[in-house]
Formats: sequence, C-alpha cells, structure tokens
Amino acid sequence: MGAEKGVATMRDHSLVATLHPWLHLLARRRGRLLAGAALLALTLFSAIGLLALSGWFITASAVTGMALAAGLAVSLDVYVPGGGIRTFAVTRTVARYVERLYNHDTVLRLLADLRGKLFAVMAGLDERVLARRRASDWLNRLTADIDTLDSLYLRLLAPPIVALLAIVLLVGFLAIWVPVAGLAVAALLLPTWIWLTAGQAWLGMAPSHNQVSHLQRLRSQAIEHLQGQAELEAYGARDAHRHRLQQRETQLQKAQRRLGRLAGFGTSLVNLVVGLTMLAALWLAAAAWEQGEISAAVMVMVPLAVLAAGEAFAQLPVAFTHLGATRGAAERLNELVASGGEGTKPGSVSLPTGPLSISLRGVTLRYPGAIQPVLEDIDLELLGGERLALTGASGAGKSSVAALLIRQLPPTAGGIWLGGELLSTIETRSLRERVAVLGQRIDLFQDSLAHNLYLADPAAVDADLWRALAWVELAEWAESLPRGLATRVGEGGRQLSGGQARRLALARLWLRDPGLVILDEPFAGLDAEMAARLSGRLDQWLAGRTVLYLVHQLDGGPFEPPGITRHERLYQGRLTDCAAHPFRSG
Repeated sequence: MGAEKGVATMRDHSLVATLHPWLHLLARRRGRLLAGAALLALTLFSAIGLLALSGWFITASAVTGMALAAGLAVSLDVYVPGGGIRTFAVTRTVARYVERLYNHDTVLRLLADLRGKLFAVMAGLDERVLARRRASDWLNRLTADIDTLDSLYLRLLAPPIVALLAIVLLVGFLAIWVPVAGLAVAALLLPTWIWLTAGQAWLGMAPSHNQVSHLQRLRSQAIEHLQGQAELEAYGARDAHRHRLQQRETQLQKAQRRLGRLAGFGTSLVNLVVGLTMLAALWLAAAAWEQGEISAAVMVMVPLAVLAAGEAFAQLPVAFTHLGATRGAAERLNELVASGGEGTKPGSVSLPTGPLSISLRGVTLRYPGAIQPVLEDIDLELLGGERLALTGASGAGKSSVAALLIRQLPPTAGGIWLGGELLSTIETRSLRERVAVLGQRIDLFQDSLAHNLYLADPAAVDADLWRALAWVELAEWAESLPRGLATRVGEGGRQLSGGQARRLALARLWLRDPGLVILDEPFAGLDAEMAARLSGRLDQWLAGRTVLYLVHQLDGGPFEPPGITRHERLYQGRLTDCAAHPFRSG
C-alpha cells in the first residue's frame, strides 16, 4: 500500500513537473484567466439561481393560490422573485455569451504565446538537432501539440475550480435551510468531483497518451505518403505504404473508441450521482417540511438547486479522460525546448567593419550516429578581401563548411575564427548582418516581391528595391505585373521560375552590406548569357569583400564565379592537393 502511494506521488509530481513550464507561461495572462473563470462562475451561478428561484416561485404561487381558494388570508410578493428570475435569466444569457467570446479570445492569445515561444526555440536550433527528426514531426510539434495544450485553461483549470466552488457554495446555501441536506450533498458531490478529476485522469492517462502518439505518427505518415507519391509509385511501394497508413488509422480508431467509452462512463456517473443527490436532497427537504422546519417552496427549491449545479460537472469527464494527451504533448514540447539548449551559444562580441578573415584550425564535424565525419581535421585560412573557390563533389562537405561559418552547426572539434574573433563569442545580430549566404535552396516566403526583398534590408525604400531588381534584370518584368512590387510570389516562390527565384535571391543579396559573402553555385538555374551578364556585376559588387565560393568544379565557362584568387578542394571531408585541378582565372 505504501509503495503504491509512493508511485502515485511520483506520478503526480511528474505530471506537475511536465505541465509546469506551460502553466508558468499561462500565468503571464493571469488577469485574463481570472476574469474568464469569473465569467464561467457567473454563468453557472446564474443558472443555479434561475432554476432554484423559479422552482421556489412556482411552488409558492401554487401554495398561495390553494390557500386563497380555501378562504385563507394570505399574500405573496410576486415582484421581487419575478425580478430576480428575470435578472438571473438575462445574466445567464449575457454571461454565457461574453464568457464564450472572452475565453476563446484568451485561448487564441495563449496559443499565440505558445507558438511564439516554440517557434523561437525551433529558429534557434542548429542543423544537427533539426536533422534528428523529420520535417513532419517538427510540424506536428508546432501545430498539433500546441493545439492540444489549449485544453489546459479552458478544460483542465477553470471548469474544475468553478465546479469545486459551486459545490462549496451550494452546500453552504442548503445548510442555511436544511443542514442535513447540505451534508448529504457534500458527501455525494465532493467524492464525485475527486473522481471526475483524478479518477478519470487515471483511467484515461495511458490510452489518451497513446492516442496522441498514434495521431502524430498518422499525420507524419500521411504527409510523407502525399509528398512521396512519385517515388512510391516508381518503386511499387504505394500499396504497402497505404496499408501501413490504414493500420495506423485502425490503431487510432481503437484508442478513440476506448477513450469514448471511458468518457461515456464519466458522463453516466455524473448523471447518476447528480440524480441521486437530487433525490437525497428532496427526501431530506421533504422530511424537514413535514416537521414544519421549512416551507413547501423551499422544499422544492433545494433539489432544483442541486439539479442546476450538475451543469458544473458536464465538461469534467471528457477533459480529464484526455489529460494524458495534454501530458504527452507537453512532454514532447518540453523535449523540444530542452533541445534548444543543444544549439550553438551566441556571444556578445561584434564583428569589425570591412572584409572579414576566416580561420578554421583542426575543425572536425561529425553528425550523431554517423559512420564517418563530414569534415575531418580541416585547416583553412582566408585573408580579408580574398576570394576562395572551395570545390568538390556532392557530399564532399562544402555546404557543411558554410553551415559552420554561419553557426548553423557547431564543430565537433577544432576552432573557427571570423574577423579575428572566435565564432562562438560573436553576437548573433552582428553575425547575421556581416555574413551573407546564397545557398542552392532559395527560401522565398508566401508574400510580395517587396517583402521578400525587405528581409535583406527592412529600411529599404521602393527606389532601392527597384535598383536591386534592375541589377538582376528583373525590373522590367516586375513593372509589367499588374501589382508590381506587391505581387505575391506564392508558397516557396512557386509563382516564379527557377531562374527568376535565383535572381530574386541575388537582388536580396545586393541589398546587404556584408563583410563575408558565401555563394553556393551562384549561377545555378540561369542560362549562359544571363550568367555571363550577371558575373561582371557580381564581380564589381564583391569588390572589397571576402568571398567563399562553393562550386563543384572550375571550368572557365560563363558559370564560373568571377574574381577567384585561391582554390581549395574538398574530398570526402578533407582538403586535398589542387595540383590536379589547376586554378583558372576565368
């Protein structure tokens, strides 16, 4: 017995510890939370008052009418109770509307807070941490898990507190008229409240936790199935993958049915206990009436007040049966927040103005679980203003060098200096302002041409944007569009061709004033004539800056980057002799 109690205590502590960071985040809006709970309580108490007073008034009117018919001299003030009934009715209607509006607005604000915090964490993760999980899993954590946490306030915090308060006030109210009825109501409703919170949570913890896991994997498999249609069809694996998807859906349906039965049990228990409590209150009130302790109207009012209070328990069975889902979501989000501490730690040193030197000394990079390191014992020095071409086949480690320099990856061993400063000590804002990267993948957002350019220089004016577009020969095309700079480029730039997207990225680069420029195949996706024209302009713009070109090979054609002063070659993560690959000035 003692061991079981210890295990239960550990579980409770674990649950509290799991939810604590998110409860702390919710507490920042404690004013709105308290106001929302007050509106919820006002709605409930108005409903109790409406039904109880209506029962009293109807009974009192009937008794008074019978007395008058019998020739007795009696009177009844109908104005005060009638006004009370109208007050409770209007208050209940208005309070319920305002409560729904206000609390759902609060939940939306809380979701924004949660998503903002998680997005900030994910934005700070380096590629090593991001590579541990699939993109669909990160999407689930940012959307589905956050949506699951919205039940913390609206279903798991406010309703049980209001229900407990309703029990206490109801017991006190009944005790004024029939003390024994108040005790009976407390004896029946308090254990029920405990079961509906702790008991239903205990019953549903494991199945609801598993349901979220099944749902997460189902979403991930569905996204991968849709994205990989061509590959699955080409390898004849679409039917097998669809079968696994159906199996996962079947598991999810089983978990949902089990949770439905558990929630149904809790709802049935609420109806049963509220009904029994109402009968007990009626029986005790009738006994008090027979003894002349209360009037007939009060006798009717007592059980009706209990019946109306049953509304406070309506949301508890489903909410606490699914507590395991909330706990599972919080666990995964806690893991995500913890992984944010594994990224590179920014410092406080600012980079100097002018071209930036690069120094890599004994740098090794190995991904967790990888058989071989991506980079091994790299020593590389690049003076300010030099232009280095780093060549190598796909997978040689060129992009990893760029990721190291912009601190998307931390080195496993060795040190990196930029502008004479240790990379880990450089302030993040300074690093982003002084280092510009043009990768092979062009990141464009579902927004206008102007806003995609503003990413490079938020202070730019329209004239600057038009000059940047003219520099890459996109100004005439943009002017021909009905909305000009306000034209939306579509999700990921889908409304643009590959060449237009590359030139838009070059225009965004032109708006910057970096000391180090990293260019990964800068002319990819462009035709030879366009590449030749842009090469000369790019050469002029790069004057006075340090440049690192990442290219597969140097061929002396129009696609060769301009102004190269040095050439290094990567082979299987190591720098090798370039004698067999002589430098061509272009």
